[in-house]
Amino acid sequence: MPKVYHFALDPFCRRLRLMLGEFGMEAELIEVRPWEAPPEFLRISPFGDVPVFMDDNGTVVSGIVAAGEYLEETRGTPERTLYGTTAAEKAETRMLLSWFEGRFFHEVTGPIYMEKALRRLLPREKGGGAPDTRRVRAAMERKKDHLTRLGQLADERKWLAGDFLSAADLAAAAQISVLDYLDALDWNGLESAKLWYQRMKSRPAFRPLLSDRVRGIAPPSLYTALDF
Repeated sequence: MPKVYHFALDPFCRRLRLMLGEFGMEAELIEVRPWEAPPEFLRISPFGDVPVFMDDNGTVVSGIVAAGEYLEETRGTPERTLYGTTAAEKAETRMLLSWFEGRFFHEVTGPIYMEKALRRLLPREKGGGAPDTRRVRAAMERKKDHLTRLGQLADERKWLAGDFLSAADLAAAAQISVLDYLDALDWNGLESAKLWYQRMKSRPAFRPLLSDRVRGIAPPSLYTALDF
């Protein structure tokens, strides 16, 4: 059985797990706190990055970009693709992935994840301590612009990249699910984005994420709700 080395609240690990679910794959989940960098993990991921996907043939793929492409290449088919079948579809999917796992992460999810979660989990010598509330407020302000644009795409298309559910939908849902877990979502004025997220949250592949719990950080009561 394939293995996935992951940290439950990491948005990139979540995207990989959603891809596995959409491809109907089972995998052994091995929880890793990257900042602790256990020696056995560093042997397969020298930089200590998660996620790491280990296929049942022994192939090891580190990082969400490489792991996502690997799953598409090895499990995707023209009938079940998460990147698209035409050059234009693949380009659109990758452009949106760059947005959600680049700018959206750096401007919104990353600061909130760092300040509301990792500060509480990391030892002080590695950045733990009191959160910087100014970073959280700034990220919350930027969040509305991103979710407004996401809602516009959801109104214009069946799915974010076009007529098919893509890795872009999974990446966006993974990022937003971290904000959801950390009680950092306010859907006021964002009805289109909210309806899209409800669709994503209701998919079978999403269910394992709703059962995730991180020791010391409890999600809000609506985290498991599909109609919120």
